[in-house]
Amino acid sequence: MIVTVVSMPEGGVTRTDVAEARERLATAGFLLVDVELPEEPSTGVPPVSHQLGLETEDFFWLGRKGEPARAEFLGDRAAFVVPVAKGNEVVHVHALVTERYLLTVHRGQAGLRESLIGQLRSEQPSDTVAMLFLLLQEALETYRRSAVQDLLLVEDLEDEMFEGRRPDQIYRLSQLRRHSALLHRTLLPYLQVMDQMFTRRMMNRGFPEERQLLAQEFQHTASLVHTDIESLQDASRRAFASYSTLVSGEQNAVINRLAIVSVIFLPLSFLTGFFGMNFTYLTDELESRAVFWLLAIGLQVVAVFVALYVLHRTRIWRSLRDEEGMGDR
Repeated sequence: MIVTVVSMPEGGVTRTDVAEARERLATAGFLLVDVELPEEPSTGVPPVSHQLGLETEDFFWLGRKGEPARAEFLGDRAAFVVPVAKGNEVVHVHALVTERYLLTVHRGQAGLRESLIGQLRSEQPSDTVAMLFLLLQEALETYRRSAVQDLLLVEDLEDEMFEGRRPDQIYRLSQLRRHSALLHRTLLPYLQVMDQMFTRRMMNRGFPEERQLLAQEFQHTASLVHTDIESLQDASRRAFASYSTLVSGEQNAVINRLAIVSVIFLPLSFLTGFFGMNFTYLTDELESRAVFWLLAIGLQVVAVFVALYVLHRTRIWRSLRDEEGMGDR
């Protein structure tokens, strides 16, 4: 377990152990305490809330792996489970805020500690609630950066497909589409519980006006981030549709070639089959070499020229040539 304590408003950062962090949580004021737990939970270890002296059953879930999105008020305290986009996965930061401190607990490096400390030093929040909203905004920014980055990748892939379709492009599109679904699936429940909590609290007359402004700013940012993720999902669907259109176009070109071959060889096949029949007239009357060359070769040459003329007049050949020229560009 790695414990980092940030003293506000000066922003001093201290690495400490659980015992000292417990003492400072009980006595000092206006602190950020960040607890980094191992990736895999250990058996026989007391809950983080008990190790830090938070002797209440309301916070037994702090640091528990797989905890769903949460946003609730418990008297003078508020507890949250905040999703954070980290690469191709989503991790969760557990947060507990009181009037004196903000406690964050996460497994592994969630990627928010350094950026949040930098925000605290530059913004210098006036209380722990303002510090909490900096954490919430920073978590939303991870989703926004991830969605915008994936959106640019989808657009680049779509441009590459029109220049030349390759099998690896559909695999990369599938990965981006799965990631967009992950972002949407993890962010939406979190935004729903946050909206419910803010709606209940802001209807309370005792909710301070400055905190109402912070909540409204968070809701506005959350709406923009959710829109970015929906734009990513729409772009990935459009890219899949473009890929399917390109495949259909190639299949149509193949079918057109087969149709041309059929137009040319179908009359020939008919003549060959017709004169291969054992009718009495064919076997007894058509015996001279001149008749053979006239019917066997002449009719086939005429049939080929008629088929080519029909193709030319109907512009099928020309349209196929134009499609091939566009495909080579």
